[in-house]
Amino acid sequence: MKSTIEGIAHVFGDNLDTDQIYPGQYLELANEEDIKLHAMEGADSEFVKNFKAGDIITGGTNFGCGSSREHAIITLKAVGTSAILAESFARIFYRNGINLGIPLLVCPGISSGVAKGDILKIDLDKGLVENQTQGTKMTFQPISDYVVEILKAGGIKPLVKKQLSGQQ
Repeated sequence: MKSTIEGIAHVFGDNLDTDQIYPGQYLELANEEDIKLHAMEGADSEFVKNFKAGDIITGGTNFGCGSSREHAIITLKAVGTSAILAESFARIFYRNGINLGIPLLVCPGISSGVAKGDILKIDLDKGLVENQTQGTKMTFQPISDYVVEILKAGGIKPLVKKQLSGQQ
């Protein structure tokens, strides 16, 4: 995991649920290449066409609410989401995201501080988000050392494998 992330913002509102992130009609798909074709389809039918690996997703409150389906975060990882910034996250979605190695950052004011297409630069060490398009800065809530450890390993499974192999 890099300590600095830079990408184009894709903006969503409040209460974006897992069915909008990954519609239930595709739950039978198991291959990530197939899954990623339907990322955010319930909220923006053009998302996959416009999203580039490394881009950043922003949202309002309660991002990832709804069912606990892991496919919602798998599809966002598969398209190359580098980070998700939101006012707040649904608890299970947040944990799924961290477990799969995507930084999910609670950032008060992100809803009103970012527009679609803005270029964002995130400094994970400083807890800072710079909107390079608008010339503004915001802070996000600190993430725990354990979450940082999970993210640096690339997710919970790689971390556990590393720990079990005796590597630290």
